[in-house]
Amino acid sequence: MEPLAALSLSHLSLGTRLKLADDELSVNAYPTDCGGILYVGAPCYRLPMEADLAKIFEIAEQAGVVWLKFDSEAAVIDGLPIFDMSKPTT
Repeated sequence: MEPLAALSLSHLSLGTRLKLADDELSVNAYPTDCGGILYVGAPCYRLPMEADLAKIFEIAEQAGVVWLKFDSEAAVIDGLPIFDMSKPTT
């Protein structure tokens, strides 16, 4: 088993959300209908080129999280930036 953390899609900027939806992120990602699953690794196998995502990867690695699930219904995490979700992601 590998640890997975679920967090709100609102922690990603519009640009990063669009890249996730189009499967164009700089890291291994698996888009879903409501977000996506990203591989962080243990240790982190690659730091994302997307600045908002890079910060989240650093925190995930420190917490021992190997996978991240971004979902529109998942919890907002205190201490992480929140971006406007009223803008379309497609």
